[in-house]
Amino acid sequence: MVVDGRVLGKPSGREEACAMLRLLQGRAHEVMTGVALCWRGQLLSGVERTAVHFRPLTEREVRAYAATGEGDDKAGAYAIQGKGALLVSAIEGDYFNVVGLPLCRLGWMMEDLGLELERMIRA
Repeated sequence: MVVDGRVLGKPSGREEACAMLRLLQGRAHEVMTGVALCWRGQLLSGVERTAVHFRPLTEREVRAYAATGEGDDKAGAYAIQGKGALLVSAIEGDYFNVVGLPLCRLGWMMEDLGLELERMIRA
């Protein structure tokens, strides 16, 4: 996760979580996930990028969300698949990338390695 060229990892505590949320509020940031696949001697890798826009937040809202603990073990101090979705005003790209695994890119890469989508769906 990157905002203003700064990489945001997991917060070390609630105060750092609040600082991250303050940084993200009212603006967009980029979530990037690297994926690598190896199948029958072939190697593919790629990076998925998704823009996430946060709504403006008050200090009370920042502290209330951080106090839930939901984002304690998440990059950027929020979990879009939980209450953190209330902080997001828009998303450009793959939602699953923000959750942690860009499934559409993974499917394309698997197809590039010769695995048919129909076969993956049936499995």
